[in-house]
Amino acid sequence: CPNSSLLQLVYPYDFRLTEKEKTSICYLSFPDSYSGGLGDTQFSFRLRQSGGQRSAHYEDDGEYNREAPLTLQREAAHYFGYVYFRQVKDSSMKRGYFQKSLVLVSRLPYVNLFQSLLQLIAPEYFDKLEPCLEAVCNEIDQWPPPAPGQTLNLPVMGVVMQVRIPSRVDKPGSSPVKQFNQENLLPAPLVLPSVHELDLFRCFQPVLIHIQMLWELMLLGEPVVVMAPSPTVSSEMVLALTSCLAPLRYCCDYRPYFTIHDSEFKEYTTRTQAPPNIIVGVTNPFFIKTLQHWPHILRVGELRMSGDLPKQVKVKKPAKLRTLDTKPGIYTSYKTFLHKDKTLIKRLLKGIQRKRPSEVQSALLRRHLLELTQSFIIPLEHYIASLMPLQRAITPWKNPPQIRPFRQEDFMKTLEHAGPQLTCVLKGDWLGLYRRFFKSPNFDGWYRQRHREMTQKLEALHLEAICDANIVAWMKDKSEVEIVDLVLKLREKLVRARCQHLPVKEETLQRVGLYIETIIGSLPEDLQAVLHHP
Repeated sequence: CPNSSLLQLVYPYDFRLTEKEKTSICYLSFPDSYSGGLGDTQFSFRLRQSGGQRSAHYEDDGEYNREAPLTLQREAAHYFGYVYFRQVKDSSMKRGYFQKSLVLVSRLPYVNLFQSLLQLIAPEYFDKLEPCLEAVCNEIDQWPPPAPGQTLNLPVMGVVMQVRIPSRVDKPGSSPVKQFNQENLLPAPLVLPSVHELDLFRCFQPVLIHIQMLWELMLLGEPVVVMAPSPTVSSEMVLALTSCLAPLRYCCDYRPYFTIHDSEFKEYTTRTQAPPNIIVGVTNPFFIKTLQHWPHILRVGELRMSGDLPKQVKVKKPAKLRTLDTKPGIYTSYKTFLHKDKTLIKRLLKGIQRKRPSEVQSALLRRHLLELTQSFIIPLEHYIASLMPLQRAITPWKNPPQIRPFRQEDFMKTLEHAGPQLTCVLKGDWLGLYRRFFKSPNFDGWYRQRHREMTQKLEALHLEAICDANIVAWMKDKSEVEIVDLVLKLREKLVRARCQHLPVKEETLQRVGLYIETIIGSLPEDLQAVLHHP
């Protein structure tokens, strides 16, 4: 039981957690409300790091984040917890039950990989305890770092797990490349189709007819509560919802599983201010009362795959959410901007009738959501690209020109000829949806990311322009002060290009370095000495 839960063991021993983090992990590692179910269950949580920034465990954070898709970047301020919980009858225990959780903590959102790993480790751990963990950690220590675009073979406990780490250059919606190298692997590896993708069809089965509404709520960063019967259903539903926007990054906070003991409990349940932009997954019936004022509440039952379209929940007015035995449903007053896509439901129904495998149904659902997101985002990408200065405006001896400001009304004018209607059959109030999107953290996150990438591109183009310039001709009529100033500016540019890993060829950087040496060599010896040893 969480109230008496103890953190018995942390491995590796040098992994530092604050007392607050340890307490939170203990509470999040057990079901929050009574669960009579015996056996093993798996679920996930996400935890805000406390106690300020710590040095990253990996030196390659920057390199990994540059090459990984935005949705799979390593988190700087949160931990993910992947839990394997066991509850079995045991008369020797005070409560008559043995309850224990093995938790894997990471900054990576690799839910599939880590839950598969726990399926291998946890049963052994419950049997053999600490020596088992030590052996497993020694094996994991030998694993290569996750390199985007690479297929990794990860040996653990006599099994080789094989998985491909997605890369930012992968075509959105393409299935993992079948480039697995199996020749020398005996026994044959356990091939994971994805490090992170969930069975979307299974997760969304009670809400398939409302997928449009849920996608809009995610896009707009609306506050959503998922009330579920177990941490497994709660965490899978929350993670499925946040993945709806791929390849767009969901920039709001989200808690796949949240308990009444959480340090943010007061912050989320207060009625003195509007609920934050967050999705929380909860299981304790107490939340029905404390989160009643939230604008969107999704109440779901146990997920059971059946041979027919599962019973679909209804949209109900928030006021109906009153009692502990409240029926499943989406409790909201939200009116969608876009009309429902009936063809999607027909295709999924046909798949059920033909007994299509769940992964095929999930792929269909994922493609639908991807095309919807792309239809929405492509006009924004086209408009922001038009704000970039022309390449001919970039001259070597002046600072690069500024990116023009993003004007919402100018963007709206482009929609008539180049809007989502070109790639999406869905009708509805697209303009109203964009206006609401501009107020959301997802727009802010997307815009900042794009602006940063464009600024870096300008810096890179400027360095290339300097490389192509005739420095000797420029120096002819310049004073020593101007030349020294140029040296200092070029040095600063070179340092920034290397630190920020700007998209510049190594050859260009070396040429700029040679230019600097050439310029210094043309100056009097006293100035040369100062510039060589600043």
